Amino acid sequence: MNGTAEFHYRLPMRAAGARPGSHPGSSFGSGQQFAMHGRLFDYPDPRRLDLRASLRAARDEWLVRVHLQRVAVSVFVIVDVSASMQFGTHKTKLQVVADFVEALGHSAFRVGDRLGMLAFDSGERDDLFMPARTGRGTGSLLASMLREGVSDIADHQANGQAGRHADRQAERGSVEGLRRCAIRIAGRQALVFVVSDFHWPLARLSPVLDMLVHACVVPMVVWDAAETTPPQHASLLAVNDAESGEERRVWLSRGARERWRAGVARRRDELAAVFGARGIQPFYVEGAFDPEAMSRYFLELTV
Repeated sequence: MNGTAEFHYRLPMRAAGARPGSHPGSSFGSGQQFAMHGRLFDYPDPRRLDLRASLRAARDEWLVRVHLQRVAVSVFVIVDVSASMQFGTHKTKLQVVADFVEALGHSAFRVGDRLGMLAFDSGERDDLFMPARTGRGTGSLLASMLREGVSDIADHQANGQAGRHADRQAERGSVEGLRRCAIRIAGRQALVFVVSDFHWPLARLSPVLDMLVHACVVPMVVWDAAETTPPQHASLLAVNDAESGEERRVWLSRGARERWRAGVARRRDELAAVFGARGIQPFYVEGAFDPEAMSRYFLELTV
């Protein structure tokens, strides 16, 4: 991906804050959106004096125009770095996420927002944590942490899975790791990207979303084409469980291919139901991150 790739985003609601930025704000200050008239005594800024409104006022006092200012917000990306995110045909899903994080860094810096990162697998990954900060190279730094830390991530997962039933335990651990990350930013008014393949039970996801009720949450569902589309010709397929490492062979009959496609469609419906209940629309990434598609997503979100 080009290092200068970026996209345009806006919050769909007004945000509180004192730092000037590009998002609609709920606080009064320097801005272009008129809110009301106020007394010069309360808002001592003679530059905004409105002579006509003052002459029409019932009380003999000077009135100034009060505007709503645009503000900067904090942006957080919560990344799933579990073993299933290591899968990919041309690029691993985690490498695709790194491309997105780099583009997000450029986009956030352009509008003056702070960017931070949290990560999880079976638990919270403190080694991949970065508090929200402003800087031209923040996105590149976070992306390099994901790209260069792939081997460390794999070692961490291998050590963490020793001596347990990795297949189901890892699934339960993924949402627990997400919950611990959400606790760090619970109650904040921010833009939060939750990036995962969501290959774990969704039943415990709702309480996590409740923690982020004050934030604008964007679920990014990262899948690979090899997960969503069954092979056309191979009849006998060797597969590995990404979480447990278990290997088995599957006979791909016509019925198996149909069940494969039906399972993918059913998963989309399940994700739409969980997020749709809270007015959230997931953003799907398959194969590569498309900045223009992300810009269209936010345009539709704020219209």
